[in-house]
Amino acid sequence: MKFHQSVFRSVVALAAVVLLAGTSAGNAQQQDKNRALKKYESGTKEFWTHPPDDWFLGDETEAQKGLAPPSGPPTGASEAELAAMMKKIKLPPGFKIEVYAPGVLAARQMAWGDKGTLFVGSFGLGNVYAIKDNNGKKEVKTVLKGLNMPTGLAFKDGALYVIAVDKLIRYDDAEANLDKLGDGKVVYDDMPSYAAHGWKYISVDKDGWFFLPFGPPFNIGMPPTSVAQIRRVDPKTGNAEIWALGVRNSVGGDVDPRTGKYWFTENARDWISDDLPSDKLNMINKIGEHFGYPYCHQGNLPDDKFAMGHKCSEFTPPVLNLGAHVAPLGMKFYTGDQFPAEYKNNILIAEHGSWNRHKYQGARIVRVIVGPDGKNPKQEIFASGWLEGDQGYLGRPADIVLAKDGSILVADDWAGAIYRISYSKK
Repeated sequence: MKFHQSVFRSVVALAAVVLLAGTSAGNAQQQDKNRALKKYESGTKEFWTHPPDDWFLGDETEAQKGLAPPSGPPTGASEAELAAMMKKIKLPPGFKIEVYAPGVLAARQMAWGDKGTLFVGSFGLGNVYAIKDNNGKKEVKTVLKGLNMPTGLAFKDGALYVIAVDKLIRYDDAEANLDKLGDGKVVYDDMPSYAAHGWKYISVDKDGWFFLPFGPPFNIGMPPTSVAQIRRVDPKTGNAEIWALGVRNSVGGDVDPRTGKYWFTENARDWISDDLPSDKLNMINKIGEHFGYPYCHQGNLPDDKFAMGHKCSEFTPPVLNLGAHVAPLGMKFYTGDQFPAEYKNNILIAEHGSWNRHKYQGARIVRVIVGPDGKNPKQEIFASGWLEGDQGYLGRPADIVLAKDGSILVADDWAGAIYRISYSKK
């Protein structure tokens, strides 16, 4: 269950690239103009199982040549930086944002324990954290280390579940054993070990089954048959169903409290243009629906190479196109009572923000107002201010969870922090 070496190499290599770019920007820019476009033979098992350090780039285009994911501060944001950041976040009237817990490095999906412990997964570090209230101060404790990209978590029947690429691991009586969770018990492992797009979030349905996404191990191509899908898994028995197909990279979803249907965010392919294709919000109406990847993007854009005669009308369209390269991750239906009544059952989506775009967008929380049938959706910006200028990230929202008092918590893997957004009438 060690952290996958190819992902570690990718993180280290990317950090080195960013560091060197700061010291020799002029030379690098000139060399970048003269070099050939990067191209990857990603349709082979060798690529899937042993991806290069920069696997995430995909085949470059001349128009977007040189774009690459930025690397956040390795130690997160300081408490002073976080305090200054909070003053820059824009919210609707009556809402307030504050730092809930600093020092949660690379924070991803969150899950509440029954006794009030907030568990948090991480991206790239192999850690799982537990946050407890200690006389009004939040105490952050690393309770698991060395796991293989443990981004996704769920808590059910006193047990903490962690998804680590190709293993779903259960830690029984977790809140009583924070000092020694042990190795846990693997309850489902019928999953490929591909590191690329192998990280996952967990969503729990009314029957206690888990929805798990499986991304393809590249940007675009004919995916291995074990990925580009969403499965529904019973953590008690290890039984599983393939619930949806044609899904590129989904890192977030939630079950509609009105209908029990699964809704999910989806990150579209890169390297078409700054403004295409759009990332998506989807809803599964029935088992076995196909959402278009790799043949069709955003519901109406056939892929230049991989459409292969298919029409977009063959596939389930998105409920809503969210925008190009906004990178939607965690999402939640708002079921609390603290926010104004019109927020009930709205969807709040954490948008991580762009890299494959010259002028970044995203790095915000959007509110989607839509009925249970998915018709007539409307989106609006709920929280913003984590992005300054064209490419200046202060933070990157990665997940949302509802608190018992009706406020929401937001995980930020760039700043390494958890925020609390609350509402009060003035």
